[in-house]
Amino acid sequence: MDRFVAMQLFIRIVDSGSFTDAAQEMNISRASATTILKKLEDSLGVRLLSRTTRSVSPTHDGRFYYEQSLEILRQLNETEDILSEVAATQRGSLRIDMPNSFARLEVIPKLPEFCELYPDINLILSAGDRVINLVKESVDCVIRIGELADLSAVSRALNSLPQVTCVSPAYIDKYGIPLSPEALSNHFCVEYRTTTTFGVDPMVFNVNVDMHKEMYKVKCPAILSVNNGDSYVSASKAGLGIIQIPEYHIRQELQKGTLIEILSEYRPDPLPLSVIYSHHSHMKPALRAFIDWMVAHFGSHSC
Repeated sequence: MDRFVAMQLFIRIVDSGSFTDAAQEMNISRASATTILKKLEDSLGVRLLSRTTRSVSPTHDGRFYYEQSLEILRQLNETEDILSEVAATQRGSLRIDMPNSFARLEVIPKLPEFCELYPDINLILSAGDRVINLVKESVDCVIRIGELADLSAVSRALNSLPQVTCVSPAYIDKYGIPLSPEALSNHFCVEYRTTTTFGVDPMVFNVNVDMHKEMYKVKCPAILSVNNGDSYVSASKAGLGIIQIPEYHIRQELQKGTLIEILSEYRPDPLPLSVIYSHHSHMKPALRAFIDWMVAHFGSHSC
C-alpha cells in the first residue's frame, strides 16, 4: 500500500463526504478506494471513517489523522517546490476568484503593479459572490470576506474590513435618523440574501451593557431584498432602506454624501478578509507571488 496515496484518498473522502467522488478525483474505481481505506485502517489499528447509507464522516481518530495528513502533505509539497528547478520560475496561468465589489474597487485598480512585477504570470480572474469549490473548478485561490468554515482549504488572513451602517439623504428626509440599534424596528432596511442559502443575516451592532461590549442583532422590516452587492448599495442610494456593508464598498458614496453613515458609535466588528487555496495543489511560484502581493497591499494596512 502506498501510504501517501492512501493519505490523499482519505483526505478527499473527508472533503467530499463520498467514496465515489474521491475515487473519481484520483482516477480509481470505488472498489479500489474502499480497499485502500480498509488497508489503511487495518495498518493504523483504528477506525478512520464513520459510514452510513447517506454520508461518510471522520471519527475522532479520523479527524486527528486528517489534520496530521494535511500537514505532512503540505510539507512534502513545499519541499518538492523548493527542490524543483521549475518551481523557481514565476510564470504561467493563475486562476483566482473574489467578490465582485472587492475586485472592482480594491484589487483591479492595483493590478497594473502586479502585472509589471510579474509579466510572465497570466491572471484569470472571476468575480462574483458565489461560493466555489477550489478543486472541482480548478481555481488556484480565492479571496473571501467573512468567517471561514471550509476544512478542505488553507487560508492566510489579511487585514479585516471595517463595516458601516448607512442610508441615503432621501431616506433621512422621509423617515429620519435612528439614534440607537433598538430604534431600527421603526425603520426599513434593504435585505441582502446570500446566493447560496438565500438567508438574511441580521444587522449587528456593538452596544455597551454594564460597561461591557456586547453584540446586538437586529432584523428590521425590509422594502426590498437583493442578492448582489452593487444592487444592495444602489437600493440604499435610492432611499429604499438602511444597509450595513464593508466600508470600502461605499467609500466613494460616503465622500460624495450620497450615503451617510449612521450609528457610528455602535459599529460592528470588522469582517475577516482571507486568501484561500487548496491543500491538494502545490504552492506554485505564481500563486506564492500573488499571495505575497495581496499581503503587501491588504495585510499591512486597512483597505
